[in-house]
This record gives sequence, C-alpha cells and structure tokens, in this order.
Amino acid sequence: MKKKLILGLSIIMFFFKSPVSANYEKTFFDLKIENISGGIINFSDFKNKVVLVVNTASYCGFTNQYNELQALWDGYNKKGLIVLGVPSDSFNQEKKENSEVKEFCEVNFNITFPLSAITEVKGINAHEVFKWAKTNYGNSAVPKWNFHKILINKEGKVADTFSSFTKPMSKKIINKIESIL
Repeated sequence: MKKKLILGLSIIMFFFKSPVSANYEKTFFDLKIENISGGIINFSDFKNKVVLVVNTASYCGFTNQYNELQALWDGYNKKGLIVLGVPSDSFNQEKKENSEVKEFCEVNFNITFPLSAITEVKGINAHEVFKWAKTNYGNSAVPKWNFHKILINKEGKVADTFSSFTKPMSKKIINKIESIL
C-alpha cells in the first residue's frame, strides 16, 4: 500500500513539472519574509547568490532532510548558496509556535541557516514568495508536501524545483546548484 502511494504521488508530481512562460514582473529579490525570531528576511540581501527555498515541518517523515540541508549550507554557503527553511503547517505537521520550531531545529539538527516564521505555502493564504514562484514557474513550484525545494538563481528567478522525495544532497540538486553558482 505504501509503495502504491509513493508511486502515485511521484506520478502526480511528474505531471506538475513543466514550467510556464514567465515574465517576472518581480524577482525573488523584490520579496521578503518574517524570520523565525520576528524580524524580517529581506531577499534583496541575497542578490547575486543562489537560494534554495525549502518548506519544512517538524513532524514529517522527511524531517531528517534537515541534516542534509545543514550540510548544503555548510558546504556551499561560502560559495554563494543560501539555504532558506520555511517552516509551514500547510500539511498539518508543524509545531504551533515559532520559538518551538527554532528550538527543535537547533537542538535536534544544529541548524544555522536562516529560517522564516511559520508560513503558509499553498492555497490562497500562501506567502507571496510561493505565489510568485507559481506565477513564474507553474504548478511544479507549488509544494505538494513538506520539504519541497525551489532553487532560485543569481538573477532572482526560479531555476528548478525538486519534490520532497529528492534529498538535498542528491546529485540532481548538487549538480544544479554547482551549475548556477
């Protein structure tokens, strides 16, 4: 039963992969998001960098991907990669308070990359960055589950998206990051 579910989800995700033609009235760098401590993460601070935006959750079967996200941050941050974790309860698998998420990430995974406040990532209440990604890249940019990844290039445009099943340290993601750094 579990294999059929995974196969079904994989097939569905495949059909949402094709990007739309984008006109990019705004780039990623024109946006901002609240950080986990209540301040603002201004994406203009990430200009000329590559950004991996990942919607995360504390109670998900993919939560152990935090380890690989931290490894990406440690290995590529000095080369110009920003890993941005976006905790979300859109799939009912996140803690209720930002302080709880922050502590969970620091204690269990030693996370040092930036984290946003708990944020909606799908539907009409999705944060502007996820609506922007959908408008400019299509349905493949819309998270289907936690630990969906959106890769932003140095020009502030979506370079690629990766499903929850694609591990952060996979050759697929590493090769794409290295090609645009």
